[in-house]
Amino acid sequence: MKSDEINKEVRFTGSLLKLFSSVKSESALKKTAAISAEFMGKWDISSLNGKKTFITRKDGSKMRVCVYNGKKSAGKTVGILWLHGGGYALGSPEMVKMTFAKHLLKNKNCVIVSPDYTLSAFAPYPAALMDSITALQWMKLNREKLGIDCGSFVVGGESAGGGLAAAAALFARDKGVADIILQIPLYPMIDDRDTETSANNTAPVWNTSLNHAAWKVYLGTLYGTDKIGKYAAPARSSDLSGLPPAITFVGTIEPFYAETLQYFRRLEQAGVPTELMTADGCFHAFDMLAPSAEISKKAVNFALAAYDKYIEKI
Repeated sequence: MKSDEINKEVRFTGSLLKLFSSVKSESALKKTAAISAEFMGKWDISSLNGKKTFITRKDGSKMRVCVYNGKKSAGKTVGILWLHGGGYALGSPEMVKMTFAKHLLKNKNCVIVSPDYTLSAFAPYPAALMDSITALQWMKLNREKLGIDCGSFVVGGESAGGGLAAAAALFARDKGVADIILQIPLYPMIDDRDTETSANNTAPVWNTSLNHAAWKVYLGTLYGTDKIGKYAAPARSSDLSGLPPAITFVGTIEPFYAETLQYFRRLEQAGVPTELMTADGCFHAFDMLAPSAEISKKAVNFALAAYDKYIEKI
């Protein structure tokens, strides 16, 4: 990809990111996972009024969750399950500090719970999704203790976290584990199959080779088979009816552009209200990696306004 294909507002950042991008294989992802998780897990989250605690999985093991308390003013406090990105293989819940979730905390009455779900480098699907559902159920059971006023919840996340958010919305609809009023899958990783934009993509941050590697690690022995279901790759769902309204933004040069547009088009066709913004010439996670760019600010403001549109109906 030529540099002039990148939006001029984020071009310098994109060029640097592409230059220093080195994780391109399954083995590299697995090696990087533990390092990134340990490093990010030490981040201080007190600036976002956050604290770290542990919840218990069904098998008795413990999972760390970060609980963030957002702006307090008149009105109800909404509970939001936020799932971090990282290709399912990388990242930690402390990443809220650099994602759209921080803007929700600063501007909205909310409590955000972000779990340290099992990374695919340590266990493939469905471990991450089941951890996400465990965190959602914990929020539901502890709603009053957490200071959440609403019985309905929001699920959101970026990239792989967006994929998990979409999967959690499907799971909640099908299994009745919680009432989801809104989903915010930002530039979600939802299709293991090559699309028009995920094939032969050499954009900064996330590209075809890295995408293939990440899906292989996440799906494990399922990869390349006909046994991949909707909870593993939400784009494979044949029925999107009855899902909560959905909000997203996505860059036009990133791998997930086509699958995001197609998924949101199908949501609309199924009668699900949607809000979508495309960012011309922007790469994956542009809002996180170039937050000062006007296009990033525009995307954040778009999503905040869309959030208000649906939350005010509670």
